[in-house]
Amino acid sequence: MLLDIREKMEPRPVGVPDDIEAAGLEYINIPVGHARGSDATLARIRETVKQLVDKKRKAFFYCSSGNRVGASLIPYLMLDQGFEQEDAVNTAMRCGMRSAELMEWALDYVKRQTAST
Repeated sequence: MLLDIREKMEPRPVGVPDDIEAAGLEYINIPVGHARGSDATLARIRETVKQLVDKKRKAFFYCSSGNRVGASLIPYLMLDQGFEQEDAVNTAMRCGMRSAELMEWALDYVKRQTAST
């Protein structure tokens, strides 16, 4: 399974989803921009990652640099895996996150989700 979070206008080295599906793989695209996005986007990524983990499915989760992947994993790491903020941010940075704006977006989402429970 491939979880692609690049926006539709970004260059791609292969034809997606056609080439991916022709190879027998599932393809999911949840576009994430290079700036703060919606709660719905983070919720959808979080739910997709939870389902992959619950079903013990292997996946390749990618953007063009790892920046957006790292940031969008923060809510899953903190809310579903129990990571402390520092550990989640460090993990996101190891994935390639470099954008303070995307990190703040993810952390704000976590705060709102925690406040609503």
